[in-house]
Amino acid sequence: MEDRLKWWQKTNVCEIYVRSFQDSDGDGIGDLKGITQRLDYLKKLGIGAVWITPCYPSPQADNGYDIVDYCAIDETFGTMEDLETLISEAGKRGICIVMDLVFNHTSDQHAWFLESSSGKENPKSDWYIWRDAKPDGSEPTNWRSIFGGSAWTWSETRGQYYLHTFLKEQPDLNWENPEVRCALYDTAIFWLDKGVGGFRMDAITYIKKPAFTDGVPDAGDGMTAIHEMIANSDGILDFLHEFKDTVQSGRDIFTVGEANGVNASDLPEWVGSEGVFDMVFEFSHILLGLKEGTAGAGRIGWTLVDLKRILTDSQEKNAGNGWYPVYFENHDHPRCIDHYFPGTADSNMAAKIIGTLLFTLRGTPFVYQGQELGLRNVAWDDINDYNDISTRNRYGFLISEGKTPVEALAAIHFFSRDSARTPMQWTADKNAGFTRGTPWLPVNENYRTCNVASEEADPDSILSWYRALAEIRRSHSELIEGSYEEILHDSSQIYAFIRRGTTAEAIILTNFSEETAEYDAALLDGAALVISSAENSTKGMLEHLESAVYKRKI
Repeated sequence: MEDRLKWWQKTNVCEIYVRSFQDSDGDGIGDLKGITQRLDYLKKLGIGAVWITPCYPSPQADNGYDIVDYCAIDETFGTMEDLETLISEAGKRGICIVMDLVFNHTSDQHAWFLESSSGKENPKSDWYIWRDAKPDGSEPTNWRSIFGGSAWTWSETRGQYYLHTFLKEQPDLNWENPEVRCALYDTAIFWLDKGVGGFRMDAITYIKKPAFTDGVPDAGDGMTAIHEMIANSDGILDFLHEFKDTVQSGRDIFTVGEANGVNASDLPEWVGSEGVFDMVFEFSHILLGLKEGTAGAGRIGWTLVDLKRILTDSQEKNAGNGWYPVYFENHDHPRCIDHYFPGTADSNMAAKIIGTLLFTLRGTPFVYQGQELGLRNVAWDDINDYNDISTRNRYGFLISEGKTPVEALAAIHFFSRDSARTPMQWTADKNAGFTRGTPWLPVNENYRTCNVASEEADPDSILSWYRALAEIRRSHSELIEGSYEEILHDSSQIYAFIRRGTTAEAIILTNFSEETAEYDAALLDGAALVISSAENSTKGMLEHLESAVYKRKI
Protein backbone atom coordinates (compact mmCIF):
# COMPACT_ATOMS: atom_id res chain seq x y z
CA MET A 1 0.00 0.00 0.00
CA GLU A 2 2.75 2.45 0.90
CA ASP A 3 4.18 2.37 -2.62
CA ARG A 4 0.84 3.72 -3.86
CA LEU A 5 1.01 6.68 -1.54
CA LYS A 6 2.14 9.99 -2.98
CA TRP A 7 5.14 11.95 -1.78
CA TRP A 8 3.04 14.52 0.08
CA GLN A 9 1.37 11.76 2.08
CA LYS A 10 4.73 10.52 3.34
CA THR A 11 6.38 13.85 4.14
CA ASN A 12 5.91 16.51 6.82
CA VAL A 13 4.90 20.12 6.12
CA CYS A 14 5.91 23.29 7.93
CA GLU A 15 3.88 26.47 7.69
CA ILE A 16 6.06 29.58 7.72
CA TYR A 17 4.64 33.00 8.53
CA VAL A 18 7.14 34.83 6.36
CA ARG A 19 6.98 38.11 8.27
CA SER A 20 8.00 36.40 11.51
CA PHE A 21 10.39 33.59 10.56
CA GLN A 22 13.81 35.14 9.88
CA ASP A 23 14.88 38.66 8.97
CA SER A 24 17.97 38.70 6.74
CA ASP A 25 18.42 42.44 6.22
CA GLY A 26 17.79 44.04 9.62
CA ASP A 27 14.54 45.84 8.85
CA GLY A 28 12.68 43.89 11.54
CA ILE A 29 10.53 41.92 9.08
CA GLY A 30 11.09 38.32 8.02
CA ASP A 31 11.82 37.71 4.35
CA LEU A 32 12.44 35.09 1.69
CA LYS A 33 16.23 35.16 2.09
CA GLY A 34 15.68 34.47 5.77
CA ILE A 35 13.79 31.28 4.96
CA THR A 36 16.58 30.17 2.62
CA GLN A 37 19.08 30.68 5.45
CA ARG A 38 17.08 28.28 7.65
CA LEU A 39 16.44 25.46 5.19
CA ASP A 40 18.92 23.15 6.91
CA TYR A 41 17.04 23.61 10.18
CA LEU A 42 13.80 22.63 8.45
CA LYS A 43 15.44 19.62 6.82
CA LYS A 44 16.66 18.42 10.23
CA LEU A 45 13.09 18.71 11.50
CA GLY A 46 12.06 16.22 8.82
CA ILE A 47 10.24 18.78 6.69
CA GLY A 48 9.61 17.95 3.04
CA ALA A 49 7.31 20.83 2.11
CA VAL A 50 7.12 24.44 3.29
CA TRP A 51 3.90 26.40 3.01
CA ILE A 52 4.72 30.10 2.99
CA THR A 53 2.08 32.71 3.79
CA PRO A 54 1.40 35.38 1.12
CA CYS A 55 4.44 37.34 0.01
CA TYR A 56 2.72 39.11 -2.89
CA PRO A 57 2.54 42.92 -3.16
CA SER A 58 0.03 44.15 -0.61
CA PRO A 59 -0.95 47.25 1.39
CA GLN A 60 -0.85 44.89 4.41
CA ALA A 61 -4.33 45.72 5.71
CA ASP A 62 -4.52 42.06 6.73
CA ASN A 63 -0.84 41.14 6.75
CA GLY A 64 -0.63 40.17 3.11
CA TYR A 65 -4.01 38.51 2.65
CA ASP A 66 -5.06 41.63 0.71
CA ILE A 67 -3.24 41.22 -2.59
CA VAL A 68 -2.66 43.77 -5.34
CA ASP A 69 -0.71 41.52 -7.74
CA TYR A 70 -0.90 37.73 -7.74
CA CYS A 71 2.20 37.31 -9.90
CA ALA A 72 4.81 39.41 -8.12
CA ILE A 73 6.71 39.60 -4.82
CA ASP A 74 6.30 42.38 -2.25
CA GLU A 75 9.61 44.23 -1.83
CA THR A 76 9.15 43.89 1.93
CA PHE A 77 9.91 40.19 1.54
CA GLY A 78 12.45 40.37 -1.30
CA THR A 79 12.36 39.85 -5.03
CA MET A 80 11.18 37.26 -7.51
CA GLU A 81 14.81 36.16 -7.78
CA ASP A 82 14.82 35.56 -4.01
CA LEU A 83 11.79 33.30 -4.34
CA GLU A 84 13.33 31.44 -7.27
CA THR A 85 16.48 30.92 -5.19
CA LEU A 86 14.38 29.65 -2.28
CA ILE A 87 12.60 27.17 -4.55
CA SER A 88 15.93 25.99 -5.99
CA GLU A 89 17.78 25.69 -2.67
CA ALA A 90 14.83 23.97 -1.03
CA GLY A 91 14.66 21.52 -3.91
CA LYS A 92 18.31 20.58 -3.37
CA ARG A 93 17.30 19.50 0.14
CA GLY A 94 14.23 17.57 -0.97
CA ILE A 95 11.88 20.33 0.16
CA CYS A 96 9.17 21.84 -2.03
CA ILE A 97 7.65 25.30 -1.62
CA VAL A 98 3.88 25.61 -1.31
CA MET A 99 2.23 28.95 -2.11
CA ASP A 100 -0.81 30.45 -0.37
CA LEU A 101 -3.52 31.29 -2.91
CA VAL A 102 -6.01 33.92 -1.76
CA PHE A 103 -8.77 33.58 -4.32
CA ASN A 104 -11.88 34.68 -2.42
CA HIS A 105 -10.88 38.35 -2.49
CA THR A 106 -8.22 40.84 -3.52
CA SER A 107 -7.03 44.14 -2.11
CA ASP A 108 -9.19 47.16 -2.86
CA GLN A 109 -6.01 48.55 -4.46
CA HIS A 110 -5.83 45.73 -7.02
CA ALA A 111 -6.07 46.98 -10.61
CA TRP A 112 -9.08 44.74 -11.14
CA PHE A 113 -11.04 46.38 -8.34
CA LEU A 114 -9.98 49.90 -9.27
CA GLU A 115 -11.42 49.33 -12.72
CA SER A 116 -14.52 47.56 -11.46
CA SER A 117 -15.33 50.31 -8.96
CA SER A 118 -14.86 53.09 -11.51
CA GLY A 119 -18.38 52.65 -12.88
CA LYS A 120 -20.97 50.18 -14.05
CA GLU A 121 -19.80 50.15 -17.68
CA ASN A 122 -16.29 48.71 -17.90
CA PRO A 123 -14.79 45.31 -18.84
CA LYS A 124 -14.42 44.32 -15.17
CA SER A 125 -17.71 45.72 -13.99
CA ASP A 126 -18.87 42.37 -12.62
CA TRP A 127 -15.54 40.97 -11.46
CA TYR A 128 -16.63 41.77 -7.91
CA ILE A 129 -19.95 41.50 -6.09
CA TRP A 130 -21.94 44.73 -6.37
CA ARG A 131 -25.49 45.35 -5.18
CA ASP A 132 -27.81 48.32 -4.95
CA ALA A 133 -28.82 49.71 -1.59
CA LYS A 134 -32.15 48.80 -0.05
CA PRO A 135 -34.90 51.37 -0.66
CA ASP A 136 -33.95 53.14 2.58
CA GLY A 137 -30.33 53.40 1.43
CA SER A 138 -29.02 50.75 3.81
CA GLU A 139 -26.82 47.76 3.03
CA PRO A 140 -28.19 45.04 0.71
CA THR A 141 -28.22 42.48 3.57
CA ASN A 142 -27.58 42.46 7.31
CA TRP A 143 -24.45 40.31 7.02
CA ARG A 144 -21.60 40.96 9.47
CA SER A 145 -18.08 40.48 8.14
CA ILE A 146 -15.64 38.05 9.72
CA PHE A 147 -13.78 40.97 11.32
CA GLY A 148 -16.90 42.76 12.54
CA GLY A 149 -19.11 45.48 11.09
CA SER A 150 -21.15 45.28 7.92
CA ALA A 151 -19.92 43.02 5.12
CA TRP A 152 -20.97 45.74 2.66
CA THR A 153 -19.18 49.02 1.87
CA TRP A 154 -20.54 51.87 -0.25
CA SER A 155 -18.62 53.03 -3.31
CA GLU A 156 -19.29 56.65 -4.20
CA THR A 157 -17.81 56.34 -7.69
CA ARG A 158 -19.82 53.23 -8.51
CA GLY A 159 -22.98 54.17 -6.59
CA GLN A 160 -23.36 50.67 -5.19
CA TYR A 161 -22.29 48.51 -2.28
CA TYR A 162 -19.59 45.85 -2.65
CA LEU A 163 -19.32 42.70 -0.57
CA HIS A 164 -16.32 41.81 1.60
CA THR A 165 -16.33 38.69 3.73
CA PHE A 166 -13.35 40.11 5.63
CA LEU A 167 -12.10 43.72 5.76
CA LYS A 168 -13.53 46.48 3.57
CA GLU A 169 -10.06 46.56 2.01
CA GLN A 170 -10.65 42.96 0.83
CA PRO A 171 -13.50 42.98 -1.73
CA ASP A 172 -14.83 39.56 -2.72
CA LEU A 173 -14.30 38.35 -6.27
CA ASN A 174 -17.29 37.25 -8.33
CA TRP A 175 -16.63 33.58 -9.08
CA GLU A 176 -19.83 33.41 -11.15
CA ASN A 177 -17.92 35.28 -13.87
CA PRO A 178 -15.87 32.77 -15.92
CA GLU A 179 -13.34 35.49 -16.81
CA VAL A 180 -12.54 35.86 -13.10
CA ARG A 181 -12.04 32.14 -12.70
CA CYS A 182 -9.76 31.95 -15.76
CA ALA A 183 -7.65 34.84 -14.50
CA LEU A 184 -7.22 33.15 -11.13
CA TYR A 185 -6.33 29.79 -12.69
CA ASP A 186 -3.72 31.53 -14.83
CA THR A 187 -2.03 32.92 -11.71
CA ALA A 188 -1.87 29.44 -10.17
CA ILE A 189 -0.26 28.07 -13.33
CA PHE A 190 2.21 30.98 -13.26
CA TRP A 191 3.52 29.72 -9.90
CA LEU A 192 3.55 26.11 -11.02
CA ASP A 193 5.79 27.17 -13.89
CA LYS A 194 8.11 28.68 -11.25
CA GLY A 195 8.43 25.23 -9.69
CA VAL A 196 6.20 25.34 -6.61
CA GLY A 197 4.96 22.01 -5.31
CA GLY A 198 1.43 22.85 -4.26
CA PHE A 199 -1.08 25.32 -2.95
CA ARG A 200 -2.90 26.15 0.23
CA MET A 201 -6.26 27.65 -0.71
CA ASP A 202 -7.23 30.47 1.64
CA ALA A 203 -10.86 31.01 2.76
CA ILE A 204 -11.96 28.83 -0.13
CA THR A 205 -15.35 27.89 1.36
CA TYR A 206 -16.61 31.44 0.84
CA ILE A 207 -16.18 31.78 -2.95
CA LYS A 208 -19.75 30.67 -3.78
CA LYS A 209 -22.44 33.11 -2.68
CA PRO A 210 -26.07 32.05 -2.15
CA ALA A 211 -29.11 34.32 -2.43
CA PHE A 212 -28.51 37.76 -0.96
CA THR A 213 -31.11 37.72 1.80
CA ASP A 214 -31.10 38.91 5.40
CA GLY A 215 -30.30 36.42 8.12
CA VAL A 216 -31.70 36.14 11.62
CA PRO A 217 -29.80 38.62 13.83
CA ASP A 218 -27.46 36.88 16.27
CA ALA A 219 -26.42 39.90 18.35
CA GLY A 220 -27.50 43.33 19.47
CA ASP A 221 -26.16 44.96 16.31
CA GLY A 222 -29.01 43.46 14.28
CA MET A 223 -26.62 41.58 12.02
CA THR A 224 -25.83 37.94 11.36
CA ALA A 225 -22.44 36.34 10.82
CA ILE A 226 -21.58 36.11 7.12
CA HIS A 227 -19.93 32.74 7.73
CA GLU A 228 -23.31 31.26 8.62
CA MET A 229 -24.84 32.69 5.45
CA ILE A 230 -22.32 31.77 2.77
CA ALA A 231 -19.83 29.10 3.91
CA ASN A 232 -19.86 25.92 1.80
CA SER A 233 -22.84 27.00 -0.30
CA ASP A 234 -24.44 24.70 -2.87
CA GLY A 235 -22.57 24.81 -6.16
CA ILE A 236 -19.14 25.55 -4.73
CA LEU A 237 -17.83 22.12 -5.70
CA ASP A 238 -18.54 22.83 -9.38
CA PHE A 239 -16.11 25.75 -9.23
CA LEU A 240 -13.51 23.71 -7.40
CA HIS A 241 -13.70 20.74 -9.77
CA GLU A 242 -13.02 23.20 -12.56
CA PHE A 243 -9.98 24.49 -10.66
CA LYS A 244 -8.75 20.94 -10.14
CA ASP A 245 -9.18 20.00 -13.80
CA THR A 246 -7.50 23.19 -15.03
CA VAL A 247 -4.66 23.61 -12.56
CA GLN A 248 -3.84 20.33 -10.85
CA SER A 249 -4.63 17.49 -13.22
CA GLY A 250 -1.49 15.91 -14.65
CA ARG A 251 0.85 17.69 -12.23
CA ASP A 252 2.65 16.12 -9.27
CA ILE A 253 1.57 18.68 -6.70
CA PHE A 254 -0.80 18.76 -3.75
CA THR A 255 -3.60 21.11 -2.74
CA VAL A 256 -4.98 21.76 0.71
CA GLY A 257 -8.05 23.89 1.24
CA GLU A 258 -8.84 26.06 4.24
CA ALA A 259 -12.33 24.71 4.73
CA ASN A 260 -14.07 26.43 7.60
CA GLY A 261 -17.68 25.32 7.28
CA VAL A 262 -16.85 21.85 5.96
CA ASN A 263 -17.78 19.14 8.45
CA ALA A 264 -16.45 15.61 8.72
CA SER A 265 -19.56 14.33 6.94
CA ASP A 266 -18.72 16.56 3.95
CA LEU A 267 -15.17 15.26 3.54
CA PRO A 268 -15.90 12.51 0.97
CA GLU A 269 -17.00 15.23 -1.49
CA TRP A 270 -14.04 17.48 -0.74
CA VAL A 271 -11.01 15.15 -0.69
CA GLY A 272 -9.74 12.06 -2.44
CA SER A 273 -9.93 10.97 -6.05
CA GLU A 274 -13.53 12.12 -6.38
CA GLY A 275 -13.06 15.27 -4.33
CA VAL A 276 -11.66 18.68 -5.21
CA PHE A 277 -8.55 18.85 -3.00
CA ASP A 278 -5.97 16.39 -1.75
CA MET A 279 -6.58 17.58 1.82
CA VAL A 280 -8.68 20.17 3.62
CA PHE A 281 -8.16 21.94 6.90
CA GLU A 282 -11.44 21.56 8.70
CA PHE A 283 -11.96 23.43 11.94
CA SER A 284 -13.97 21.25 14.31
CA HIS A 285 -11.11 20.53 16.72
CA ILE A 286 -9.68 24.05 16.43
CA LEU A 287 -13.03 25.66 17.31
CA LEU A 288 -13.72 23.23 20.13
CA GLY A 289 -14.60 25.23 23.22
CA LEU A 290 -15.21 28.49 21.35
CA LYS A 291 -18.57 30.21 21.12
CA GLU A 292 -19.03 31.57 17.62
CA GLY A 293 -21.32 34.22 16.25
CA THR A 294 -20.27 37.63 17.52
CA ALA A 295 -17.18 39.78 17.54
CA GLY A 296 -17.02 39.16 21.26
CA ALA A 297 -17.10 35.37 21.02
CA GLY A 298 -16.15 33.58 24.20
CA ARG A 299 -15.16 30.23 25.63
CA ILE A 300 -17.40 27.32 26.55
CA GLY A 301 -16.66 24.08 28.35
CA TRP A 302 -15.46 20.92 26.63
CA THR A 303 -14.05 17.54 27.60
CA LEU A 304 -11.39 15.21 26.26
CA VAL A 305 -14.16 12.89 25.10
CA ASP A 306 -15.42 15.75 22.89
CA LEU A 307 -11.96 16.20 21.35
CA LYS A 308 -11.54 12.47 20.79
CA ARG A 309 -14.91 12.21 19.09
CA ILE A 310 -14.07 15.07 16.72
CA LEU A 311 -10.63 13.74 15.77
CA THR A 312 -11.89 10.19 15.33
CA ASP A 313 -14.79 11.36 13.18
CA SER A 314 -12.39 13.17 10.85
CA GLN A 315 -10.02 10.21 10.75
CA GLU A 316 -12.80 7.78 9.89
CA LYS A 317 -14.48 9.96 7.27
CA ASN A 318 -11.15 10.20 5.42
CA ALA A 319 -10.30 6.51 5.76
CA GLY A 320 -11.86 5.14 2.58
CA ASN A 321 -11.01 7.78 0.01
CA GLY A 322 -9.15 10.76 1.30
CA TRP A 323 -6.26 12.12 3.28
CA TYR A 324 -6.09 14.29 6.38
CA PRO A 325 -3.80 17.27 7.13
CA VAL A 326 -3.01 16.81 10.81
CA TYR A 327 -2.63 20.22 12.45
CA PHE A 328 -3.16 21.95 15.78
CA GLU A 329 -1.72 25.39 15.05
CA ASN A 330 -1.54 27.93 12.26
CA HIS A 331 -1.19 31.69 11.80
CA ASP A 332 -4.92 32.33 12.32
CA HIS A 333 -5.23 30.82 15.78
CA PRO A 334 -3.47 31.21 19.15
CA ARG A 335 -0.97 28.65 20.40
CA CYS A 336 -2.50 25.24 21.00
CA ILE A 337 -1.00 24.45 24.42
CA ASP A 338 -3.11 27.24 25.88
CA HIS A 339 -6.15 25.93 24.01
CA TYR A 340 -6.05 22.28 25.00
CA PHE A 341 -4.41 22.43 28.42
CA PRO A 342 -4.93 24.45 31.61
CA GLY A 343 -2.47 27.16 32.61
CA THR A 344 -1.07 24.87 35.28
CA ALA A 345 0.00 22.23 32.77
CA ASP A 346 3.71 21.54 32.26
CA SER A 347 4.52 23.12 28.88
CA ASN A 348 7.13 20.52 28.01
CA MET A 349 4.84 17.54 28.60
CA ALA A 350 1.76 19.18 27.06
CA ALA A 351 3.66 20.15 23.90
CA LYS A 352 4.90 16.58 23.56
CA ILE A 353 1.31 15.30 23.60
CA ILE A 354 0.48 17.59 20.69
CA GLY A 355 3.65 16.53 18.86
CA THR A 356 2.83 12.88 19.41
CA LEU A 357 -0.64 13.24 17.92
CA LEU A 358 0.71 15.36 15.09
CA PHE A 359 3.09 12.65 13.88
CA THR A 360 1.01 9.55 14.65
CA LEU A 361 -2.51 10.33 13.48
CA ARG A 362 -3.31 9.20 9.94
CA GLY A 363 -2.45 12.02 7.55
CA THR A 364 0.25 14.53 6.69
CA PRO A 365 1.63 16.45 9.70
CA PHE A 366 1.53 20.25 9.40
CA VAL A 367 3.91 21.88 11.88
CA TYR A 368 3.50 25.61 12.44
CA GLN A 369 6.71 27.53 13.08
CA GLY A 370 7.55 27.65 16.79
CA GLN A 371 5.17 24.83 17.62
CA GLU A 372 8.19 22.54 17.74
CA LEU A 373 9.57 24.74 20.54
CA GLY A 374 6.37 24.70 22.59
CA LEU A 375 5.62 28.41 22.20
CA ARG A 376 2.81 29.80 24.37
CA ASN A 377 0.41 32.72 24.01
CA VAL A 378 1.48 36.28 24.76
CA ALA A 379 -0.43 38.47 27.23
CA TRP A 380 0.58 42.04 26.52
CA ASP A 381 -0.96 44.75 28.72
CA ASP A 382 -1.17 47.40 26.00
CA ILE A 383 -3.53 47.06 23.03
CA ASN A 384 -1.03 49.06 20.96
CA ASP A 385 1.39 46.12 21.13
CA TYR A 386 -1.07 44.09 19.09
CA ASN A 387 -0.93 44.27 15.30
CA ASP A 388 -3.70 41.86 14.31
CA ILE A 389 -6.75 43.69 12.98
CA SER A 390 -9.17 41.08 14.32
CA THR A 391 -7.66 41.45 17.80
CA ARG A 392 -8.00 45.23 17.68
CA ASN A 393 -11.57 44.96 16.42
CA ARG A 394 -12.47 42.47 19.14
CA TYR A 395 -10.96 44.78 21.76
CA GLY A 396 -12.97 47.72 20.42
CA PHE A 397 -16.16 45.65 20.43
CA LEU A 398 -15.65 44.62 24.04
CA ILE A 399 -15.02 48.22 25.08
CA SER A 400 -18.22 49.28 23.29
CA GLU A 401 -20.07 46.58 25.25
CA GLY A 402 -18.98 48.18 28.51
CA LYS A 403 -15.89 46.12 29.34
CA THR A 404 -12.99 47.89 31.01
CA PRO A 405 -9.63 47.94 29.21
CA VAL A 406 -8.31 45.38 31.68
CA GLU A 407 -11.29 43.07 31.07
CA ALA A 408 -11.05 43.50 27.29
CA LEU A 409 -7.33 42.71 27.29
CA ALA A 410 -7.90 39.62 29.43
CA ALA A 411 -10.42 38.39 26.87
CA ILE A 412 -8.23 38.93 23.81
CA HIS A 413 -5.23 37.26 25.42
CA PHE A 414 -6.84 33.91 24.70
CA PHE A 415 -8.00 34.73 21.16
CA SER A 416 -5.37 36.94 19.57
CA ARG A 417 -3.78 35.67 16.37
CA ASP A 418 -0.66 37.66 17.30
CA SER A 419 0.23 34.88 19.76
CA ALA A 420 1.06 32.74 16.74
CA ARG A 421 2.75 35.58 14.87
CA THR A 422 5.47 36.67 17.28
CA PRO A 423 8.97 36.36 15.79
CA MET A 424 10.58 32.92 15.66
CA GLN A 425 12.86 32.31 18.63
CA TRP A 426 16.27 31.16 17.39
CA THR A 427 18.61 32.14 20.25
CA ALA A 428 18.69 33.77 23.68
CA ASP A 429 20.30 36.86 22.14
CA LYS A 430 18.52 40.18 21.67
CA ASN A 431 15.30 39.82 19.66
CA ALA A 432 15.72 36.03 19.84
CA GLY A 433 18.10 36.04 16.87
CA PHE A 434 15.20 36.95 14.58
CA THR A 435 16.51 40.37 13.58
CA ARG A 436 19.33 42.81 14.30
CA GLY A 437 16.79 45.61 13.94
CA THR A 438 13.52 46.36 15.72
CA PRO A 439 11.07 43.46 15.24
CA TRP A 440 7.74 44.34 13.64
CA LEU A 441 5.97 42.58 16.53
CA PRO A 442 7.34 42.13 20.05
CA VAL A 443 9.15 38.87 20.74
CA ASN A 444 7.54 36.51 23.25
CA GLU A 445 9.06 37.22 26.66
CA ASN A 446 10.11 33.58 27.13
CA TYR A 447 12.66 33.67 24.29
CA ARG A 448 15.66 33.52 26.66
CA THR A 449 14.77 29.99 27.74
CA CYS A 450 12.57 28.87 24.85
CA ASN A 451 14.60 29.00 21.64
CA VAL A 452 16.12 26.74 19.01
CA ALA A 453 19.71 26.97 20.31
CA SER A 454 18.85 25.94 23.86
CA GLU A 455 16.46 23.18 22.79
CA GLU A 456 18.94 21.72 20.32
CA ALA A 457 21.35 21.28 23.23
CA ASP A 458 18.73 19.50 25.37
CA PRO A 459 17.87 15.89 24.47
CA ASP A 460 14.69 16.18 26.57
CA SER A 461 13.44 19.32 24.83
CA ILE A 462 10.29 19.68 22.77
CA LEU A 463 12.37 20.26 19.64
CA SER A 464 14.25 17.01 20.25
CA TRP A 465 10.90 15.26 20.72
CA TYR A 466 9.57 16.60 17.42
CA ARG A 467 12.69 15.52 15.58
CA ALA A 468 12.49 12.07 17.14
CA LEU A 469 8.82 11.69 16.24
CA ALA A 470 9.47 12.81 12.66
CA GLU A 471 12.09 10.08 12.32
CA ILE A 472 9.81 7.50 13.95
CA ARG A 473 7.04 8.35 11.49
CA ARG A 474 9.49 8.06 8.58
CA SER A 475 10.83 4.68 9.68
CA HIS A 476 7.59 3.03 10.87
CA SER A 477 5.41 2.42 7.84
CA GLU A 478 2.32 1.71 9.94
CA LEU A 479 2.32 5.38 11.00
CA ILE A 480 2.04 6.41 7.35
CA GLU A 481 0.03 3.67 5.68
CA GLY A 482 -1.76 2.13 8.64
CA SER A 483 -5.44 2.28 9.50
CA TYR A 484 -6.78 4.16 12.52
CA GLU A 485 -8.75 2.67 15.39
CA GLU A 486 -9.57 4.58 18.55
CA ILE A 487 -9.38 2.63 21.82
CA LEU A 488 -10.24 3.51 25.42
CA HIS A 489 -13.14 5.56 24.04
CA ASP A 490 -14.75 6.39 27.37
CA SER A 491 -11.63 7.46 29.23
CA SER A 492 -11.82 11.05 30.43
CA GLN A 493 -8.02 11.16 30.75
CA ILE A 494 -6.52 9.13 27.92
CA TYR A 495 -6.68 9.57 24.17
CA ALA A 496 -5.40 6.33 22.63
CA PHE A 497 -5.52 4.71 19.22
CA ILE A 498 -3.91 2.00 17.10
CA ARG A 499 -2.30 2.52 13.69
CA ARG A 500 -2.40 -0.92 12.08
CA GLY A 501 -0.18 -1.72 9.11
CA THR A 502 0.39 -4.96 7.22
CA THR A 503 3.11 -6.39 9.46
CA ALA A 504 3.03 -4.25 12.60
CA GLU A 505 0.87 -1.89 14.56
CA ALA A 506 1.61 1.15 16.67
CA ILE A 507 -0.29 1.84 19.87
CA ILE A 508 -0.38 5.51 20.82
CA LEU A 509 -1.27 6.57 24.35
CA THR A 510 -1.58 10.17 25.59
CA ASN A 511 -2.69 11.30 29.04
CA PHE A 512 -4.28 14.74 28.83
CA SER A 513 -4.74 14.99 32.59
CA GLU A 514 -2.38 16.20 35.30
CA GLU A 515 -3.00 13.00 37.26
CA THR A 516 -1.78 9.46 36.62
CA ALA A 517 -4.13 7.43 34.45
CA GLU A 518 -4.56 3.68 34.55
CA TYR A 519 -5.62 1.33 31.76
CA ASP A 520 -5.60 -2.42 31.12
CA ALA A 521 -1.96 -3.44 30.64
CA ALA A 522 -3.12 -6.37 28.49
CA LEU A 523 -3.69 -3.82 25.76
CA LEU A 524 0.08 -3.85 25.27
CA ASP A 525 0.69 -7.61 25.35
CA GLY A 526 3.60 -8.35 23.02
CA ALA A 527 4.28 -4.65 22.42
CA ALA A 528 7.60 -2.87 22.91
CA LEU A 529 8.05 0.75 23.88
CA VAL A 530 9.25 2.99 21.04
CA ILE A 531 9.27 6.34 22.84
CA SER A 532 7.82 7.92 25.97
CA SER A 533 7.89 11.41 27.43
CA ALA A 534 7.95 10.02 30.98
CA GLU A 535 11.19 9.15 32.71
CA ASN A 536 9.90 5.66 33.55
CA SER A 537 7.05 4.47 31.36
CA THR A 538 5.02 1.59 32.79
CA LYS A 539 2.53 -0.60 31.00
CA GLY A 540 -0.92 -0.14 32.48
CA MET A 541 -0.30 3.40 33.74
CA LEU A 542 0.49 6.77 32.23
CA GLU A 543 2.18 9.50 34.22
CA HIS A 544 0.61 12.94 34.20
CA LEU A 545 0.65 14.37 30.65
CA GLU A 546 2.66 11.37 29.41
CA SER A 547 2.83 10.46 25.74
CA ALA A 548 3.93 6.98 24.71
CA VAL A 549 4.21 5.01 21.49
CA TYR A 550 4.45 1.21 21.46
CA LYS A 551 4.94 -1.20 18.57
CA ARG A 552 3.78 -4.75 18.11
CA LYS A 553 4.32 -7.19 15.24
CA ILE A 554 1.21 -8.75 13.76
